Amino acid sequence: MAFVLPAQAWGPAGHRLVAEVAETRLTPAARTEINRLLALEPGATLPSIATWADETRSLGTAAWHYVNFARGGDCVYEAPRLCIEGRCVVGALESQIAMLASKAGDEERLVALKYVVHLVADVHQPLHAGWADDRGGNSFQLQAYERGSNLHAVWDSGLIRNWPGGASDLRRAVDAHAEPPRGGPMVWAEESCRIVATDGFYPAGRTLEPAYDERWNPTLVQRLKAAAVRLSAMLNETLGAR
Repeated sequence: MAFVLPAQAWGPAGHRLVAEVAETRLTPAARTEINRLLALEPGATLPSIATWADETRSLGTAAWHYVNFARGGDCVYEAPRLCIEGRCVVGALESQIAMLASKAGDEERLVALKYVVHLVADVHQPLHAGWADDRGGNSFQLQAYERGSNLHAVWDSGLIRNWPGGASDLRRAVDAHAEPPRGGPMVWAEESCRIVATDGFYPAGRTLEPAYDERWNPTLVQRLKAAAVRLSAMLNETLGAR
């Protein structure tokens, strides 16, 4: 389960976008509890904490951000094989959601909130549930947007940075009304894996042609939107009845 430590799903812009859209869908009760926890760090907001888990990542928590499937497999998540001792994005999300819902101290629950906001976005980035043999696309080198890059970086930030119409148009697309099936972390990871397994996800010729963006931009929007809607639903369910 080797992975390059600096990799950041969606990059900062994508993580903040997911948090911003999720924030607009919070119930009053969940918003009140979130604001109470965020008050421990004056000035903090849901979007501002969305990148905290990357900024404080260590060797001990690096594996929390992804899960590796075997290339050519069936994208079925099996915890004993893929998430030993809970050290993957699915296991980490499950434990941090439980911490957020618990009666632990506010400081511990604030840390859990930071992880949940970040990791829900992570598991929706397809390559954070990609193949073990190329470290989630980090080892798949290619030419993209007139520079050398890798497929993981393309999905982290390249597609977002090069979105037609810019950040405001992408926000409008992601913020459009949608209610994807809620599921849970295991289901979300399997969805991401199946996207990676789709023919054409890995560009032929190691060069990213304009047609790649045209084909996969709708998937980018769908995954960002699903992350935002599911994050808000999970926060409303976990915090709305405290």
